[in-house]
Amino acid sequence: MQNAQIPVLGFAAFSGTGKTTLLTELIPILKNQGLRIGLIKHGHHDFEIDQPGKDSFRLRKAGASPVMLISSRRRAIITEIIPETEPGLDDQLKLFDQSELDLLLIEGFKAEKFPKIELHRCSLNKPLLYPNDPDIIAVASDDELAVPDYLIQLNINRPDLIAEFILHRFLTKP
Repeated sequence: MQNAQIPVLGFAAFSGTGKTTLLTELIPILKNQGLRIGLIKHGHHDFEIDQPGKDSFRLRKAGASPVMLISSRRRAIITEIIPETEPGLDDQLKLFDQSELDLLLIEGFKAEKFPKIELHRCSLNKPLLYPNDPDIIAVASDDELAVPDYLIQLNINRPDLIAEFILHRFLTKP
């Protein structure tokens, strides 16, 4: 990724596999190790983070873009993408402040080229992604899989071990 200033690691899986669930367990573990974590999530086409009836919503609907909402605790910038095209991750990295982060986690963007951990649940009967994605560096599953030697196999139900992999095998250069 040309616009990545820090390590970027994705989590790729079919919908319903538990990407968000795993990330909500994994992020606190990584933060407890002193890492500053950012995240980019690829959402559904027409998601809405603003509230109908709120001033910011009304101002955006009137045509202001971007709209920045600020409080003493958080900031959000809402920008309408026109024309409506699917955003590329590398272009979004130009807009994402990475200056005070150690690691950027990505949920989604599974078709793009950057290191990823594939999440797989056998009960969902979905195909594995790694045979068609050379950027997958590990597979986290709820069952033992016959994966090639170049892939690390992790337990999707052990976020502590996934964090250990990220710390020692992904972030540490040999």
